[in-house]
Amino acid sequence: MLSGQFRLLDVDAASFNPWRIAEVRHRLGDHPLLQSDALIALAERMEQRGSVRSHGSGAQAGTSFNHAPVIFPNKQAAAQTVGNLREAKAWTSLLNVQTDPIYRKLVDEVLDDVKPLIDLKDPGMCYRGGWIFLTSPNTVTPFHMDKEHNFILQISGSKTLYVWEPDDTEVASEQARDLFHATHSRDLVTWRDEFRQRARVFHVGPGMGAYMPSTSPHMVENGPDPSVTISFTYYTDSTRRNAALHSAHQRMRGYGLTPSKVGDRPALDTLVHSIWRLGGRGQRPVDSAPYASASIG
Repeated sequence: MLSGQFRLLDVDAASFNPWRIAEVRHRLGDHPLLQSDALIALAERMEQRGSVRSHGSGAQAGTSFNHAPVIFPNKQAAAQTVGNLREAKAWTSLLNVQTDPIYRKLVDEVLDDVKPLIDLKDPGMCYRGGWIFLTSPNTVTPFHMDKEHNFILQISGSKTLYVWEPDDTEVASEQARDLFHATHSRDLVTWRDEFRQRARVFHVGPGMGAYMPSTSPHMVENGPDPSVTISFTYYTDSTRRNAALHSAHQRMRGYGLTPSKVGDRPALDTLVHSIWRLGGRGQRPVDSAPYASASIG
């Protein structure tokens, strides 16, 4: 029986459900790769690779996540932003840090730590990724959702993390999820302030974090100090199946059909998934690779 107290993460193993939000704790705060000098050096390397995404502090919850860097551009270099985070008035993400040989070891260190639990509850871990978020005081991460399962861990500073369950179609409709999986478009994932009442809210500081399943809508408000946050992400057999079903449903919508919600009719889901895979559209080969690709999405 797994205790849930791993070397780096604490997860309630008994209650862990891969498709439900959960609170986690961690012991990464003193890790040398997550200190200021190391992060400035990483920011410079990642910017040279084009693996940095940034927007200014003018972005709000309802700002388009995809378009925030254009609407509110941060014109400072990544290393400059990270080195002067308190005054930078910016949100900066170092994307796919697993592409950096040094930080890939950190991604593996953390995900290997929790892999026994994942293998037991949600097998097929692959497409591992790491994302480091460096945020100026009182800056917002706009409302959006992502495809990966995600352990999001607070290293320094504080944030308020709003997360919604991955099947909450009041917050993100089934059609929005179909479109997102089929095309990576978040155009139908739109913010309304009343969503706050439906959220699971985490007030996180150092050593704290959350687990967010694939396509859990979320929005983040940074606290009064600079913040460092890291996410460790991955796909599993179930995330790939879920993505294939939503993609198939989006194709059906193109034919004028209105498919049922994924999960509502398991036997039909199995049939649709089988047909989708037979047609060669079940998943992209890259989606079962050991590590996430370096493309920016």
